[in-house]
Amino acid sequence: MELAKYIDHTLLKTDAQRADVAKLIEEAKAYHFASVCVSPIWVSYVSDALRGSGVKTCTVIGFPQGAMPSAVKAFETKQAVADGADEVDMVIAIGRLKDGDDAYVKADIEAVVRAARGKALTKVIIETCLLTDEEKRRACLLAKEAGADFVKTSTGFAAGGATAADVRLMRESVGEAMGVKAAGGIRSRADAEAMLAAGATRLGTSSGVKIVEG
Repeated sequence: MELAKYIDHTLLKTDAQRADVAKLIEEAKAYHFASVCVSPIWVSYVSDALRGSGVKTCTVIGFPQGAMPSAVKAFETKQAVADGADEVDMVIAIGRLKDGDDAYVKADIEAVVRAARGKALTKVIIETCLLTDEEKRRACLLAKEAGADFVKTSTGFAAGGATAADVRLMRESVGEAMGVKAAGGIRSRADAEAMLAAGATRLGTSSGVKIVEG
């Protein structure tokens, strides 16, 4: 299986520097990963460096807690798109979801979808390790109703990452037409293949080179 095309080659460490990002870009070009996923301050640099390579520029919105107002997430999305982002991975308002405030969560996702529409794909991070199965299903359906392109398991900054069981649940919740991104703790070829077998269509990992080299 050609794994590279499924991988968002990711570097979201707080102390990531330009040299680290430059290395990520060169690896992504060499292995033809789906995208390079970086923090918003690096988007314009990455977008310029990837021009013409076929590799997309991806960034994160409301990261990692998702606990900022919707208007802030929408502004962050517009800025990311202006800087050259092709894809944005936003974090939902997790506490509001757990409170049962579905209208807020849906509107929050819609604010990002609207800001990105026609310019960037939207992926919605639900942070599965903090949710019950019922909450995971609800989050997936709200993302689908809000018009997002993908649902995504995790930020990689909470207590747990992707599991095959969660990916399966998310795939069942959204159906076949929507993307499912597994992220967090995917470090080997076996991990990657397990996530794809469970229904993932994209993988977020900082171990992309190791995975494709088996």
